[in-house]
Amino acid sequence: MNLQKVEAKVHIEAYGCSANLADAEIIAGLLKNSGFTIAKTASEADLNIIVSCTVKGATHQRMVTRIKVLTSLGKPMIVAGCMPKTSKDTILRLNPRASLIGPNSVNEITSVAERAVRGERAEELNDTYNKLLQPRLLRNPVVGIVQIASGCLSSCSFCQVKMARGSLKSFDESLILDEIRRLIRCGCREIWLTSQDNGCYGRDRGGSIADLLDKISKIEGEFRVRVGMMNPTHIIGDISRIVDALKDVKFFKFLHIPVQSGCNDVLVDMRRGYTREDFLEIVKEARKKIPPLTLSTDIIVGYPTEREECFKETLSLIEEVKPDVVNISRFSPRPGTKAALLPQQPYEVVKQRSTTIHRVVKAVCLERNKSWLGWRGEALVDEEVKDAKIARNFAYKPILVNDDVKLGSYLRVEVNGASAACLRGSVKNR
Repeated sequence: MNLQKVEAKVHIEAYGCSANLADAEIIAGLLKNSGFTIAKTASEADLNIIVSCTVKGATHQRMVTRIKVLTSLGKPMIVAGCMPKTSKDTILRLNPRASLIGPNSVNEITSVAERAVRGERAEELNDTYNKLLQPRLLRNPVVGIVQIASGCLSSCSFCQVKMARGSLKSFDESLILDEIRRLIRCGCREIWLTSQDNGCYGRDRGGSIADLLDKISKIEGEFRVRVGMMNPTHIIGDISRIVDALKDVKFFKFLHIPVQSGCNDVLVDMRRGYTREDFLEIVKEARKKIPPLTLSTDIIVGYPTEREECFKETLSLIEEVKPDVVNISRFSPRPGTKAALLPQQPYEVVKQRSTTIHRVVKAVCLERNKSWLGWRGEALVDEEVKDAKIARNFAYKPILVNDDVKLGSYLRVEVNGASAACLRGSVKNR
C-alpha cells in the first residue's frame, strides 16, 4: 500500500516518562519518513496513536478515559507504551480493534500503522530495543532525549516496570555517543539521558553509568546534559565517581534520586534495596563535592505498611535533606504487583498524609529557591511556556524569563524572584 498517495494523517499523543516522549518522537519520525502526515488533532487524523503510561492508578485511569475518547471517533487506533504489556485485556475491552505495539518495539511502528490504516488489527509486542539512531521528530527542537537502556534490575513491590519493559538491557555505548552527536548536529543544546534506572546502566555489560558519563564529557560541542533518575541501590558504591563526572561543564549539577520513604521498615517492604542511611550518605557525598547541586527525589505516601510513625520519619527526612524538587505520589495498587495484594490504607489517612507532606515540601522547596535570589550567571533557554520562557542555569534550576529570547540561546540572567516551583529572573547584558 502506498501511504503517500493515500495521504494518511496520524495524530500521536504521549504520556508519562521521558522514555515515552522519546518513543513518540521516534514513532513520528519513522511514520513521517514512510509518507504519513503528522496531524495536530485526533479529529483530523486517519489514525490515532497513544503512547501510554500506567505507573500510577490515576494515570492508568487517564489512559482509559483517553482511549474511550479516541475510540469514539471511529478511527483506527494504536496503543503503544507500557499499557499493551501491563493491561492488554483492558485496552481490548475498551476497543477490540485497537492495534498494539510494545515499549521495546517502536521500530516496528510503520508496518503496524500501515495495517491499521487498511482496517486490520496488528500486534508487535516482542522486544527489539532499536531506540538509537532512528529517525526522530523532536517535540522540543533544543532538547534531545537519549535512551541509554530499557528495563531495570530492581524488584520493587509496587512497580509494573518489569512487566512492561523487562530486566535491564543496556544499550551500546558507541551508539549512545553517536546519538548524542547526531542530536547536537540537529541543533539540540540540552541532552536528557533517560531509562527506567540510569544508575544501573552497564551492569549487564560490564560497564557503569560513571564510565558512560566520562565518555560523554569528551564529546565536542556546546551543550548540557541532564542525567535522569538513578535509584539509590545501584549508585551507593559509585556515587563519588558519578558526582566527579558531573563536575564537568557539560553536565547540569542535578541528581534525581528517588527515596520513596524515609522509614527503613517501609523500604524493606517496598523491596527497594537500600536504607534511609544509604540515601543520606549519597546526598552527603554529592553535596560535599557540589554544594549548589539540585536534588530531586520521589516520595510515595500511604504505602500499605506505612504506619503513622513511618510517615513522620519521611517528613523528618525531607526536613533534614531539604531537596529542591519532590515528586509526591499517593500509593495506588498496580495489578500484578506484590503490594497490590496487601490490605490498603484508608483513603482519608492517605489524603491527610498527602496534604501534610505537600505543605512541608512546599516550604522546603521555597526555602531552597530563595537561596538563589540575587544569583547572576549563564542560563540555557530550553522551554516555552505561556507568555514566557524557561532558562536553566548550571544547576538545572528553572528560571522564568519574560523577555523575548530565543530557544537554545545562552543568556546572562539575574534571579529576582522565587516560588516553591521555580525562580524568576531578568536578562542582563553580558
